[in-house]
Amino acid sequence: MRFTVLCLLASAVLPSVSRAQVPVFVITQEGSSIKFGVKASVAIAGSFEKWDGNLTFTSPDATTGALDVKIQAASVNTGSGMKDGKLKGKDFFDVKQDPLITFQSKKIVQTGPDTFEIDGDFTIRGVTRRETLTLVVSGKGTGSGEIKGTMAFDRKDYGMNSGIPFIRVADHVEVTVDLKGKRVSGPPLVFKQ
Repeated sequence: MRFTVLCLLASAVLPSVSRAQVPVFVITQEGSSIKFGVKASVAIAGSFEKWDGNLTFTSPDATTGALDVKIQAASVNTGSGMKDGKLKGKDFFDVKQDPLITFQSKKIVQTGPDTFEIDGDFTIRGVTRRETLTLVVSGKGTGSGEIKGTMAFDRKDYGMNSGIPFIRVADHVEVTVDLKGKRVSGPPLVFKQ
């Protein structure tokens, strides 16, 4: 009986101890952005105004991180009401049926002193495919920093096969992220040199 009680106490105490030993980061909306661009006969570029991002770690090793981004597709802003309306519609984001665009990392590989490749599940319109986000990290060791990255995908892979009347739209879409993060608890991250 005493052994069972000790095991229960250990399991109640140890998870909180181990959680305190991992870096905990917050991604701030202020100063951060998620943008996209598509080559077209009339430029199509914009940003998303509403999104949430989480960066969690299972240890101080930077490659144990998990990046999870959820974008409100209806918050698209190209500066043109006509383009925004078309992008929100059934031919593109279909925001009524699938309101979220998401990226959930599955594997992080450090490719250089400040560079990473993150493979993850990218979902638009309810279609999920594996894509790679290439990142550059700044501010190492300061407790706050910036993650800048790009990801390219083919819109037709996600069922966005239509065009926009009188505008020729390329299939290749490039997404750029500029995320500001701050460590709120735990030890600093450890990077390969």
